[in-house]
Amino acid sequence: MFHDRIEAGLALAEELKKYKNDPVLILAIPRGGVPVAYVVARELGFPLDILLTKKIGHPANKEYAIGAASLTDSYIVPHPHVSEKYTEGQIIRIREKLQDMYKKFMGDKEPEDIKGKTLIVIDDGIATGNTLTTTINMLRKEKPGKIVIAVPVASPASLQRLSQEVDEVICLWVAESFPGVGAFYEDFSQVSDEDVVYYLSKLDGEKKKKAD
Repeated sequence: MFHDRIEAGLALAEELKKYKNDPVLILAIPRGGVPVAYVVARELGFPLDILLTKKIGHPANKEYAIGAASLTDSYIVPHPHVSEKYTEGQIIRIREKLQDMYKKFMGDKEPEDIKGKTLIVIDDGIATGNTLTTTINMLRKEKPGKIVIAVPVASPASLQRLSQEVDEVICLWVAESFPGVGAFYEDFSQVSDEDVVYYLSKLDGEKKKKAD
């Protein structure tokens, strides 16, 4: 069991040292993935951005995902009786929310260019991998060099699914019994928007201090 996300991040950083010479960009999944990614970025000197996506729900059942949208792209699985007008409207609505969220977390900073980069996608754990699979499909369209998923803990089913979608999956703990990500942390306190801003600002401050 991990004490908290910081301890998990330190352990993950050890496994990611092999990418030190790659053109790495860490993509943290808010909110829980940010403390983990912060530690990895701090320890290895990798740049860090956040990965904002949101699923597009079926008009008859919003919990059933028919795709997802990010700030720059979207991925739709065609379904009968789901109009293009509906999906376009959902994409616009989702992007407005994601833009507000990005500004809150990153200020006026432009999203990093991912073309040709080794993307390391970090979260605090993966239960099903459903949303992440759709997100990976969007990232692929922007032509990164590699996509690596790095997490402290995940279910076997999610790892099997995601390993078919990316170049490598790094997971410290594959848990056969998976009641939920929080079960593998002693301290799984909720990460707030303010916490996300704190970790991102702290990383920027530490980088500026090193540069000086």
